[in-house]
Amino acid sequence: MIYDLLGKTAPGLDAPIDVLEACHQRIASQCDTLEKLLAHLPLHGADRQAQQAARAVLRYFDVAAVHHHDDEERNLFPLLQAAHAPGACELAETLTLEHEEQARLWRSLRIQLAAIETGASAALDAARASRFIDANRAHLAFENTHVLPLARVALDAAALQRLGRAMAARRGLDYPGATT
Repeated sequence: MIYDLLGKTAPGLDAPIDVLEACHQRIASQCDTLEKLLAHLPLHGADRQAQQAARAVLRYFDVAAVHHHDDEERNLFPLLQAAHAPGACELAETLTLEHEEQARLWRSLRIQLAAIETGASAALDAARASRFIDANRAHLAFENTHVLPLARVALDAAALQRLGRAMAARRGLDYPGATT
């Protein structure tokens, strides 16, 4: 376990399914921030709070969310398929397509958020942002209900360690307990 600044524990990479679930919570939190930003901008414009919110959303979806999708597509889904988890191939195909759609929506939203971050604009397309938020929330709900529980039962300790090690490497971190 890793302790964050608020004293809560965050899962370590030796518990990769828990890390993926925690990532889902952070994605949901960033969607909440984006919704708040939509409500804030018409009243206050691209003020300091709006700029900070845009910066946080940009930072998360430009880096952490990309790693998260790679964790799933490059590591989790293949491990589920190798474990012959029921429906793994179909899940991988469907969820990878959803990731591609989320990335497409993000690219169009990102331009507007970058302008808000610098204070150059207070324009944020509400319909586009809502599509992005809704797509993420539906995707997270499905993964939390179907994929993560499947991974918890289908993956053995060796597969979980491979997943955790790959996730650590992607982030440039040491795997817990690894010797150098």
